[in-house]
Amino acid sequence: MADPQIDPNDPILQPLQIPEKPLAGHKALVVGIANKDSIAYGIARALRAFGADLAITYLNEKSKPYTQQLAEALGVAPALYLPCDVREHGQVGNVIAAIEREWGSLQVLVHSIAFSPRDDLHGRVTDCSLPGFLSTMEISVWSLMHLAQLAEPLMAKSGGAIFTVSYFGGEKVVPHYGIMGPAKAALETAAKYMAAELGPKGIRVNVVSPGPVLTRAASGISRFDELLEKTKERAPTNTLVTPDQVGVATAVLACDYLKIITGEVLYMDGGYNIMG
Repeated sequence: MADPQIDPNDPILQPLQIPEKPLAGHKALVVGIANKDSIAYGIARALRAFGADLAITYLNEKSKPYTQQLAEALGVAPALYLPCDVREHGQVGNVIAAIEREWGSLQVLVHSIAFSPRDDLHGRVTDCSLPGFLSTMEISVWSLMHLAQLAEPLMAKSGGAIFTVSYFGGEKVVPHYGIMGPAKAALETAAKYMAAELGPKGIRVNVVSPGPVLTRAASGISRFDELLEKTKERAPTNTLVTPDQVGVATAVLACDYLKIITGEVLYMDGGYNIMG
């Protein structure tokens, strides 16, 4: 049976209009840029390319030389280039207060923070110390919850998207990934619960899970070079993901066109995760 006649003025007959800068007017906070090779910097670059205005953080004065030039390249206003050590009382609150003062709202929040003491990271999960476990979970997991809690009032004004960064070791056992595996599993589960809780306010929460990327943080994982080679060999594409690729995928997900997607773990690993 033929389709009924459609009104020639019906919008469905018009070309789909997608703006050149789909995130223009959006305000985005990126937490976790350590240097130019960071996944977080790749995400920030893409958000900026999509038109978003940026605020970024740096860990402390020691790390500032590695990020200040990046902030300038991203067009970040000096008032929105902010110190943020999630272990220091009040610093997360100071960041959110600065954003409220400068912008009044927030549409995108990127959390890209993970840390574990070296001895606990390199040892067996079975042998992880209590201080090491607590430190790993506080920095790698609770910091997302804390950031989201403080940012919620700003994001609820117009809706928004929260992203955190995980890895396949949170789902399956990856040799030498150690206590960071359970931390990523907790991070992914927390993100799903937060997606359910914040969804009614128009706030989405998703996890991006790239394959291994040679960053300064990743270099602390034992035998990381072997993991890179294994991933490249086993992934159907036989390639490794780059920070810019992660960034563009995340920026696309931040757009309003994809606001139906929340509570998901989105793999960006050349198909590595599908292989048995």
